[in-house]
Amino acid sequence: MITACVILDIGGVLEITPKTDWAERWEVQLGLPPGTVNERLRDTWRAGSVGSISELEVHEQVAASLGLCVPHAEALMADFWAEYLGTPNEELIACLQELRGDCGLGILSNSFVGAREREAELYHFDELVDQIVYSHEIGIGKPDPRAFKAACASLRVRPKHCLFIDDSAGNVEAAQAVGMQAHLFQDNAQAIKRIIAHLGVRPPGSSMPRRRAFVVQPHPCTGP
Repeated sequence: MITACVILDIGGVLEITPKTDWAERWEVQLGLPPGTVNERLRDTWRAGSVGSISELEVHEQVAASLGLCVPHAEALMADFWAEYLGTPNEELIACLQELRGDCGLGILSNSFVGAREREAELYHFDELVDQIVYSHEIGIGKPDPRAFKAACASLRVRPKHCLFIDDSAGNVEAAQAVGMQAHLFQDNAQAIKRIIAHLGVRPPGSSMPRRRAFVVQPHPCTGP
């Protein structure tokens, strides 16, 4: 029975998310010193990342913290989401589509309340992988060891059978600390090579025989 799986981060891995300087533009527009937007909204961003407030409460806090009317608060949040969601990493996504059935596929993301709905609508991540673990839904973010264990548990596999891919060195090290294999994402070519080496399957588009389908193990993720 095959237990191998691949768990990936979203921002900077499955989504290409360059800085758009949206906060700086709002600071100029509002006549605020540099860094004011994120400083005033620090608690809001944190609460949204662990799901302790709703989207409506986020908008209310943005308006109150920056002295904005409702339409301007909504416009600011639209700019926030534009950077957050970025654009799809089509090459890596295509690789995962090709690998479906060869392994377990999961996502572990430090997220924000509202991310699941938007990413499902835009990129169909809910159809791409077997399980998605969002920090705003479990109340825990990377690099907390519990986040990695939750991702493994969602696929019902042991950490040693999982390859975790993230663009943060700290998160990669944290995954390794709980017994997972891990790869620091730098580009698609290296990531795809590492995935294929981990799974022992043919490269996407190859004529090599496919590996037999992934079957979820009926045990919790409690050990290496």
